Amino acid sequence: MQIGLIGLGKMGYNLALNFKSKGHDVVAFDVNKAAMEKIAHEGVTTAPTIGDLALAMTGRRVVWLMVPAGNVVDVVLSNLKYHLAPDDIVIDGGNSHFKDTINRARDLEKLGIHYLDCGTSGGVTGALHGVCVMIGGKPEIFEYCESLFKSISVPNGYLYCGKTGNGHFTKMVHNGIEYGMMQAIAEGMEVLNKYDANVDLAAVSKVWNHGSVVRSWLMELTQRALENDRNLESIKGIMHSSGEGKWTVETALEMGVPTPVITMSLLMRYRSQQEDTFSGKIVAALRNEFGGHSVEKKKE
Repeated sequence: MQIGLIGLGKMGYNLALNFKSKGHDVVAFDVNKAAMEKIAHEGVTTAPTIGDLALAMTGRRVVWLMVPAGNVVDVVLSNLKYHLAPDDIVIDGGNSHFKDTINRARDLEKLGIHYLDCGTSGGVTGALHGVCVMIGGKPEIFEYCESLFKSISVPNGYLYCGKTGNGHFTKMVHNGIEYGMMQAIAEGMEVLNKYDANVDLAAVSKVWNHGSVVRSWLMELTQRALENDRNLESIKGIMHSSGEGKWTVETALEMGVPTPVITMSLLMRYRSQQEDTFSGKIVAALRNEFGGHSVEKKKE
């Protein structure tokens, strides 16, 4: 399948390589010229503008957006939609708010353009080697693109979640759960560290990941982060929030669903920006490990 890809950040760049490795014909665009030059050296075709990207595609166009959630998506769509034709397909693979997704799909439908929302998980490594995706939109449009989703995902790693917005809604809840899981790991590590600073937390993470109830990829990443920097002394325990946890809590409140663990993990991220904590270091390190998110280093 021919794919237009807009956005060559940490996830988008690796996703372009994933597409290419699965035999898809990729045409990519990003405002970052250095990223464009770098991906071109990998054999991926690039286009100098969004309009040129659309012109370079033949037949029914499928354009995948991998840009930050929020106004950037609207800016891209306001340009892209005038270069597409009825029955073309836009896939938003970012972490857009599901309510924004519903509105965008409704707007594009007026032009006959179809919209799929695709929550994408797996971090930067997954983007390259195999993602986990949750898709919402019209069933017949999903079916048209199903082979694409299957090809770039790990086995059993894609799911049609239903109507427009459901893909991003499901990913939003996934990220809310992720907040709670990381916070639990971080707090446990802080208790161990407070009890005895000489405890090898990397070794604890390793043994927990062999047969224990809490074994997980996040525990693997905890081990790796602590092996690289014992007790994480080189970074600050500041945990930034990219929005999905907050959206999960807000939506749960609207629906009257109690989510105390996710809510408290969100509040702890805000707290971490006021004072350095060891649990904050754990979550900051985990976000860096799985998603390439930046950490704040301590000054020498």
